[in-house]
Amino acid sequence: MLEWSAVALAAGAGVLGGAMNALAGGGSFATMPTLIGLGVPSTFANATSNVSLQPGAMASAWAYRHGLQSISGVSMKTMAGITFVGGLIGSLLLVATSARAFDLIVPWLLLFATLAIAFGTRASLWLRSRVEIGPKSLVAVQALLGIYGGYFGGGVGLMLTAAWGLLSGATPATLAPPRTLMLAVANLAATIIFIATGMVVWALCVPMLIGGIVGGHFGAKLGLLLSPQVIRVWTLLVTIATTVVFFYRAYF
Repeated sequence: MLEWSAVALAAGAGVLGGAMNALAGGGSFATMPTLIGLGVPSTFANATSNVSLQPGAMASAWAYRHGLQSISGVSMKTMAGITFVGGLIGSLLLVATSARAFDLIVPWLLLFATLAIAFGTRASLWLRSRVEIGPKSLVAVQALLGIYGGYFGGGVGLMLTAAWGLLSGATPATLAPPRTLMLAVANLAATIIFIATGMVVWALCVPMLIGGIVGGHFGAKLGLLLSPQVIRVWTLLVTIATTVVFFYRAYF
């Protein structure tokens, strides 16, 4: 039987994770390390984290519903369908991955997300001045990010923001509503697989899930008030800190 302190810690991490997902993505940077710290194996921690943040992601998507719009001519329905299929594939890949292999892979995924956020705007300007990027490129990238979202989930919101900004030139604040919807779709696909394969630690998932709903709703409201610069700085701080921690855990 779990101690109340573990339950409270899981709930608190859920609130923070839900708010982070609503603001800039990366909510699992709060939830997954907490679960690992409570003794949950990394692959099960990732699965439990994804499931716990799903209702919060849905709450955020609902709060942002009036800001949904197509990206570079690709409709939200098309993007959601691609993301869902990718999420199913990615989550099945996680089920087949050992905990040790996952520990070694995750830091590199986080590093990529950090670099994409740090240099995405400048790279977007450079790339868009030289080549024309159309809907086909966006669809291909979205398929890969859907797989990534189902496999790991950590930082997928940040990577969506970076990739969409690179391909469309839109600001992070403008991309927040569609990004939040895609997070919810990817998490839904992964949730189906993780529950079906028994990878969810429910005793910690439930309090984390409740916290995620609260954090997701109020985080979305806060996100409507913050400037793009504040959101970007917050995103960078979170990704850099988490990347360092996961590299240390895996290799030192």
